[in-house]
Amino acid sequence: MNGNGEQPNVVALMDIASPTGMAVEPSEDFVQTPAVRQLANRALAYLKAGYPVHFSGPTGTGKTTLALHVAALRGRPVTLMHGDDEFSSSDLVGGEYGYRKSKLIDNFIHSVVKTEESVNTLWTDNRLTLACRAGDTLVYDEFTRSRPEANNALLSVLEERLLSLPKRMPRADGYMEVHPDFRAIFTSNPEEYAGVHRTQDALLDRLITIKVDYFNRDTEVEITRMKSGLTLAEAVMIVDVVRQLRDMGLTKQGPSLRACIMIGRIAAQQGAHARRGDTVFSEICHDVLGGLAPRVVHDGKKGIHSMIDEIIAKCAKDERRPVREIAVGDNGTAIAVKKEQRS
Repeated sequence: MNGNGEQPNVVALMDIASPTGMAVEPSEDFVQTPAVRQLANRALAYLKAGYPVHFSGPTGTGKTTLALHVAALRGRPVTLMHGDDEFSSSDLVGGEYGYRKSKLIDNFIHSVVKTEESVNTLWTDNRLTLACRAGDTLVYDEFTRSRPEANNALLSVLEERLLSLPKRMPRADGYMEVHPDFRAIFTSNPEEYAGVHRTQDALLDRLITIKVDYFNRDTEVEITRMKSGLTLAEAVMIVDVVRQLRDMGLTKQGPSLRACIMIGRIAAQQGAHARRGDTVFSEICHDVLGGLAPRVVHDGKKGIHSMIDEIIAKCAKDERRPVREIAVGDNGTAIAVKKEQRS
């Protein structure tokens, strides 16, 4: 209701494709281990119930990939936005960009010339407005990088299902009804401190937050193996090296699964073998993992490389730990689990 007790003028909806929407389909390369599948199913259930989902976790845990996968499962076009400190509300909703000038010359009577000119501002919808109108799935990646006031437009969208567009409709109340198929998925990294903002409680209260942490060993091994094409034993070696370095707590975050995939892909491309004594594999580990702790003191010497070499040697000498190999079917579903010994 407006101040005069009248119903607001709500823009009628049309089921049209958003110009910024992407037609996203589930990727064949997406590894659906039981742990990943369980996360995706939870998120999809919340979206079906009409609630926005928020994936929160440290870097390298696959939040964005998971968000896009869940969005693809909905079968609706996807609108992708990345948080930015320079964003204002107009960068989400839209604004006045440019002018349209028209001129009418009336010379019907040759001795009389009548001229009329008008200048109107041009309104351009931005991604949030387009997604709300077309019923897209909005994926707002690292939304805490945007200032809280820039995200205020989301409050009424997620709760009242109305988007305020006051400048676009100056002679009306300026509300647009959100398409019933519109859903939103957010991602954020609560551990990051540079370039992020504390979001308003009102927005967090509207989100269902799913904590995304580092996956278990079996899942990291399977993802590394599938993404790199290496053997199971080599994927196990890479994951164990990265996980041991992670457990040492040299940095606040990481190394993550992303480091495992990087090492695995480069090793496969270079023809190296993830095992002790392979100098190329050792060099790849030094380069990928070396930036994590530039001032590590070990046995009186500063350097991360010697520590990485020792971890590689330790993993090679470790007891033969059973590894569950997760077989993935043609449709990406985990269909079997078996135990295999490290070679």
